[in-house]
Amino acid sequence: MKKKNNNQKKIGFLRKYKIINVLELLLGLTLFSVAFNFFLLPNDLVFGGVSGLSIIFNHLFGIDPSIFVLIVSIGLLFVSLIFLGKEKTAGSVLGSLLLPLFLKITELFTVYFSFDTTDIFLAAIFGGVLSGVGIGLVYKAGFTTGGTDIINQILNKYLKISLGKCMLFSDGFIVGCSIFVFGIVKFMYAVVVLYIMSNLTDRVLLGISKSKAFYIVTDKVSEVKKFVLLTMGHGVTVFDAIGGFSKEDQKVLFCVVPTREYFRLKEGIHEIDNDAFFVVTDAYEVFGGE
Repeated sequence: MKKKNNNQKKIGFLRKYKIINVLELLLGLTLFSVAFNFFLLPNDLVFGGVSGLSIIFNHLFGIDPSIFVLIVSIGLLFVSLIFLGKEKTAGSVLGSLLLPLFLKITELFTVYFSFDTTDIFLAAIFGGVLSGVGIGLVYKAGFTTGGTDIINQILNKYLKISLGKCMLFSDGFIVGCSIFVFGIVKFMYAVVVLYIMSNLTDRVLLGISKSKAFYIVTDKVSEVKKFVLLTMGHGVTVFDAIGGFSKEDQKVLFCVVPTREYFRLKEGIHEIDNDAFFVVTDAYEVFGGE
């Protein structure tokens, strides 16, 4: 009976998890589509990807962006099926098919809700923020919007190029093409959109760092450890290490403190050992400990 109850709880959790994922996907696609139709498309801000490419084709040939995205996405799904297989393609199907639908639906609302988008700088900011949050939610839900993501995965698999470089190449090529269609000024605004998008996407995926992780190398290990433990009231871990150049044994202190106490620990380390070497990184999630 107990095993049966545990299985039921597990099934219930999985169902809830999937519902949350789908809701995140739908919200993400909605935000991205609103950004596209209300801010990016009216100002010809080409931000990369198939959606960005659709802005160029809409300007040159009058092709409906949602139709263009649908046709290209379906074509890339078949390419993905051939080169990447069923498993990797499955994660792109839902997003690839829903995105054109959401683009078309939100396009209809532009008739009833109009914004003054003549200020291209504000359009770039709001377009970048909404699209960045939207794409972040899609990725966080475990989906992708297909498109150039598929091309990037293929290049990564067969040419052994990192995904970061693949994204830089594919999106950079599309954004670069916009110079010849819309001019250098629109291109510069598009770069602003890309920068905001990438940062907001990371923030949605990783969250805002509430803690800082310190890796400290010092000759005054006991003093620094005492400062962290007693003065600041935080835990600290001591690692045995060997200097890569000196080959000498040394200690490395590791501790995590709230971001608001970053400067306090930094200044404390300098006061104890002005020659101390330390590295500080963002800690997005911290679990356990006291």
